[in-house]
Amino acid sequence: MYYSFINMPGTMISRTDIEKYFLAEKQAGLIFLILGTAAIIIALIAVFTIKTNVWKGAAIPLILLGVIQAAVGYAVYNKSDEQRVSNVYAVDMNPDKLIKQEIPRMQKVTKNFIIYKWAEVALIVAGIILFVTYRSRPEKALLYGLGLALIIQGVILLTADFIASKRADTYLQQLQTLQKP
Repeated sequence: MYYSFINMPGTMISRTDIEKYFLAEKQAGLIFLILGTAAIIIALIAVFTIKTNVWKGAAIPLILLGVIQAAVGYAVYNKSDEQRVSNVYAVDMNPDKLIKQEIPRMQKVTKNFIIYKWAEVALIVAGIILFVTYRSRPEKALLYGLGLALIIQGVILLTADFIASKRADTYLQQLQTLQKP
């Protein structure tokens, strides 16, 4: 089936656009993997060397969210090249694949970012509540540390997902320039 590119204001999908999107995704995946691994390492070092309740509390979200960050970062990093090659090939050889598979996939991705961002805002709010409530109560240092780490991890995750969602929105808009004549 023949498809053409329709020029939308400022954007038109090209092989270069697809390359840029997936290369940026791969770089972001690597950064996420590094940040997640660093969070885990920092938490483990602090728990076993500093051994304070603040660090014990902080270690919980650092490890749990760090594992999620590292796993997601690895998955994105690992699959980006294959997706890039497949979709660059599809631009000329099988644009129907982009319409029937890549556009729906990206629509789901962009919808999921909304859920992720709300979850991250909830983590930040919970962290702020714990931090403010227990900052002056030394006997609750574990909860104070938990809140502090929730804020830090929540802000990192929210920032990363904000950037990734903007990139995904642009890529989806570019994909949607594929139209039947």
